[in-house]
Amino acid sequence: MKYFIVLALVAAAAADVSHIVRHADADAQIVKQDSDVFPDQYQYSYESSNGIAGQESGVLKNVGRGSNSYISPEGEHIQLSYVADENGYQPQGSHLPTPPPPQPIPDYIIRSLEYIAAHPPAPEPARRA
Repeated sequence: MKYFIVLALVAAAAADVSHIVRHADADAQIVKQDSDVFPDQYQYSYESSNGIAGQESGVLKNVGRGSNSYISPEGEHIQLSYVADENGYQPQGSHLPTPPPPQPIPDYIIRSLEYIAAHPPAPEPARRA
């Protein structure tokens, strides 16, 4: 019987109760919302009581532009804007990492490419199966 009680106490302590604890954002309300949808274009915007906001628009050409903003768990105001077109999704925001600038091609690579261009390899003879 003691074993069963200990097992029950361990199970209760290890149980996932995250669904019981309510987060402050769970009670957020939509305070502003607007949308227009047409056969060849659309636009919408929204804003919630917890500071989350977004807006987007697009036309049949498949170009979409939009932005989102929210407060990060660290308390930072995040602003993201984007374009989605034939070149894909292109986000912009000060919080996004940026790639390093392109590095110059080393001299030995340039010399190698010049040598290959000046001395192309001989074509391989056709093989018969």
